Amino acid sequence: MIDNNKVVAALRKVKDPNTGQDIIAAKLVKDFKIEENNITFSLVLPSLNTPYKADLNFACQAAIQEVYPTANINVHMMSQTPQSQQSTSPLTHVKNIIAVGSGKGGVGKSTVAVNLALGLKALGARVGLIDADLYGPSIPTMLGLQGQRPKVQEVYGKPKITPLDADGMPVMSIGFIIEPEQAVVLRGPRLGGIIKQFFQDTLWPPLDFLIVDLPPGTGDIQLTLVQTVPVTGAVLVTTPQEVAVVDAVKAMNMFLLPSVNVPILGVVENMSWFTPKELPNNKYYIFGEGGGKKMAKMSKSVLLGQIPLVQGIREAGDGGKPVLLQKDNTTKDYFVKVAQNTLREVGLRNELQDPTQIVTIKT
Repeated sequence: MIDNNKVVAALRKVKDPNTGQDIIAAKLVKDFKIEENNITFSLVLPSLNTPYKADLNFACQAAIQEVYPTANINVHMMSQTPQSQQSTSPLTHVKNIIAVGSGKGGVGKSTVAVNLALGLKALGARVGLIDADLYGPSIPTMLGLQGQRPKVQEVYGKPKITPLDADGMPVMSIGFIIEPEQAVVLRGPRLGGIIKQFFQDTLWPPLDFLIVDLPPGTGDIQLTLVQTVPVTGAVLVTTPQEVAVVDAVKAMNMFLLPSVNVPILGVVENMSWFTPKELPNNKYYIFGEGGGKKMAKMSKSVLLGQIPLVQGIREAGDGGKPVLLQKDNTTKDYFVKVAQNTLREVGLRNELQDPTQIVTIKT
């Protein structure tokens, strides 16, 4: 007599190549039946063209035969979506990929990306974070993960990277691979290869949002991103002054190119005013006013929020404990508002617009 629990326990040893979870936890097994010596079930795959389909089949057969060598095992492969709706994304278990970009450095883009990710997580979403700023990775410092290294495990003969954990949020950065003082000197193809590894060779769990902190500007990394995964939308970061807005327009125009066609979800204006700790009600507009609103109008999007220039935000980032993780830090309310507005805009974008397609460059 075949024991249902023993078969399920055997299948728990089989890993989902996308997430690293066992296939029972990943809910890939459906229509499970045992009749005398026959074991039948379906494996739900992102697509019937999935390259690891045969490996997964053999792994299931081998796991059950260790317990019941003479059992007749029938594995039916099925797609989770109709053929016409199947995504070409390598991350079908990630619902939304959000790019955080800026036209120039020094506007606090990484601070916004980290706190946006943590803000969405605080609102109940499953969130991951990629530090794609390969030239100047700052997220390991901001999350207190300096010196830690991701583990590599083999899944069906291929090495896969396990992201590091920051307060329950999976994170990947080149800063986990190189030494902090090591200069990153890479040309376009090598940059592209690293970005692809972050998406295709990393075991991301099922996520509602994957936030991607881009380097400033409109270079190879941005192009590789849109060629590798379908980006749900972009969040642009600027400061109030005209010089920052002029540069941010370039980043905006790249996403809005007809060949790229990534919607702008909104704009975050950072360093909107200066508030001294001893005078919390005072606002000094040292970088001017209106840049965020102007940028939102130009991109036909919304102002997701304004973040003040306060010492506590800088100290929190340098100390590896972002303001979103600090109970008594009142400035986190500004980032929570940004997260709430982003959540709303993503919902509207997904309801009113077709899914973004991976960019194909024709030569």
